[in-house]
Amino acid sequence: MANNGNVMAGDTDFDALIVGAGFAGLYQLERLRNLGMKVRLYEAGGGVGGIWHWNCYPGARVDTYSAIYQFSDPNLWKDWNWSELYPSWNEMRTYFDHVDQHLNLAKDVQLNTRVTSAQFDERKRHWVVQDQNEKTVRARHVLLCTGFASAPYIPAIPGKELFRGEMHHTALWPQGGLDLTGKKVGVVGTGASAIQVIQEASRKASHTTVFQRTPMLALPMRQRPLSAADNERMKKDYPARFARRAETFGGFDFDFRDESALAVSPQERNAVYEELWEQGGFPFWLGTYNDVLMNAEANRTAYDFWRDQTRQRIKKKELIEKLAPTEPPHPWGAKRPSLEQYYYDVFAQDNVALVDLRESPITEIDERGIKTKDGRHDLDIIVFATGFDAVSGGITRINIAGSDVPNIKEKWKDGIRTQLGIATSGFPNLFFLYGPQSPSGFCNGPSAAEIQGDLIVQMLKDLRDQGITRVEATPAAEEAWRQHNLETAAHTLFPQADSWYMGANIPGKPKEILNYPGGLPTYVQKFKENAARNYEGFTLS
Repeated sequence: MANNGNVMAGDTDFDALIVGAGFAGLYQLERLRNLGMKVRLYEAGGGVGGIWHWNCYPGARVDTYSAIYQFSDPNLWKDWNWSELYPSWNEMRTYFDHVDQHLNLAKDVQLNTRVTSAQFDERKRHWVVQDQNEKTVRARHVLLCTGFASAPYIPAIPGKELFRGEMHHTALWPQGGLDLTGKKVGVVGTGASAIQVIQEASRKASHTTVFQRTPMLALPMRQRPLSAADNERMKKDYPARFARRAETFGGFDFDFRDESALAVSPQERNAVYEELWEQGGFPFWLGTYNDVLMNAEANRTAYDFWRDQTRQRIKKKELIEKLAPTEPPHPWGAKRPSLEQYYYDVFAQDNVALVDLRESPITEIDERGIKTKDGRHDLDIIVFATGFDAVSGGITRINIAGSDVPNIKEKWKDGIRTQLGIATSGFPNLFFLYGPQSPSGFCNGPSAAEIQGDLIVQMLKDLRDQGITRVEATPAAEEAWRQHNLETAAHTLFPQADSWYMGANIPGKPKEILNYPGGLPTYVQKFKENAARNYEGFTLS
């Protein structure tokens, strides 16, 4: 296990301080250490794994199949076998322990250490970083690997403090677990974690009430166990599958078809949709026709197929229009689809009820449960599956003061501005990975950790080799990158949905594309072109 104490007094100066022990943070730690840099990683949780330390709610599991939801290093996968196509949170924790032990990461990881503030010292050209215990450390560079889902959001509902039962956000679930058996459970939200909790609660709770604002356009997971023979077969293909990731929009080992949904006959199109549907998972989203996320007419063909397939599983007629409406609530795939195993089936049970918040909004919470316009719902447990201040929230919740900018949150209050999605002017020697205006939420996490991570590592090496001790994005470069993101997004259907992709789930947050919408290969190309010009758009000294 990693260190739980404070850094020793003699170890307070580092070439790089990494914040966050998920895929990106651990990858940076290993790569930078191998370059001979002095590195420390701070992690707020009690174990490594990033989101998979925090995610332990009932039913929590990965929505990317295990073969490519892992590091590509053969030394890490050659003696590791997955038990399921889509791993559970328990298995992900065991995997990260395996990685930790194999790479001996623990000696440079400090657990239970939440970074609360960082101040750039212009004279010494390093960051002074403080944790929750007011202990400070100084580092030349700070690398924020806080992930896109590390700042949980709970809506401001009157009376929350009055509730006498258990009340938790899925991302802040009790590490010791919480038994739903025989309880009256209310789930607020219908995103990925909500669907997983609802599926589990339907089996154990005496009653489950789903509070839905927008129906989730979920895809079948097609979960299955994996045998030792399955793992051996998969491993033969791993090198090719890992190599394929850098060539695809979302960092998966599949990509959009090189044809329009409107260029083929309805019969041929439906045959393709059937094939992707039976395959399960994200191929129906990111392995479909190349104009489904860009052209409204093409998009509607995908939605209609999804709707008709899904309606076959909704047994209560009064719920068909609420769960799979005739008209799409937003363009198909403009919000991240969730994967489900038996979500639509549970609504046939007498112990599962749906409350449409557009018809009967929540008015308050009292000691007994949730009140809506149409009455009270008595509950023992309230689950907030209400998402995150995504992509930028993990960064802005830290009080980061730059060289002449008081706070990064203040700087971004009117919109995100970065150069290449890794740095922002006024904050020298500060980098963020898997952050705003990078592929981030559009990309398979481990793919981004390695592919973007390699670009960052090379940049830090190049700066070191040139004797550069201060690097800062320029305002002109970040404005150009912002416009490139906005213009690229304007050619897609993403801006037409009020999603976390657009920051629309957080009151007061500017509505704008938060993830780079041009795809991973284009992002890598632009980054490498920039590096070849000695990191144009950065002031180096």
